[in-house]
Amino acid sequence: MSASEIDRTMVRLAHEILEKTDDPAKLAFIGIKRRGVPMAERLAKKIESLEKIQIPVGILDINLYRDDLSTVDDRPVVSGTKIDFAVAGKDVVLMDDVLYTGRTIRAALDALFELGRPAHVQLLVLIDRGHRELPIEAQYVGRKIPTSSREIIEVKFQEIDNTEKVLLVELADNAG
Repeated sequence: MSASEIDRTMVRLAHEILEKTDDPAKLAFIGIKRRGVPMAERLAKKIESLEKIQIPVGILDINLYRDDLSTVDDRPVVSGTKIDFAVAGKDVVLMDDVLYTGRTIRAALDALFELGRPAHVQLLVLIDRGHRELPIEAQYVGRKIPTSSREIIEVKFQEIDNTEKVLLVELADNAG
């Protein structure tokens, strides 16, 4: 996906959220750190420009909730959840760039529910690549891209990577 395709997809997702939302005043967007954050911020801005309402945006750091924590690092770095609003009673749209096995989302739900009990939680992803290991499904999907186990999806956002694109990359054979 090019930068313009990403932007068109985000516009469509903003419209889908508005169409499926009964009470926009109860909406809150929470981006999973790292690339879910710019998505949440961008979608909040798009909805503000469309409907003149401000959607609160939070950042969720799931490092301590991962089920593969021991394989990530001996001392995981917690770089900070930042949610400046009460999640209790909110209609939360949880956002991430790629949905794969579902384990990241499971960890995010654990972290989110420690902060309170939202009225509803929905999932929005830019890319759904399949291969689920847990029964997790996104309500809002930018694009479904079937992949093999030898392929990965790389999402690059201007805010983090200084470029804007989505790439399908095949893993190299491990020669050694």
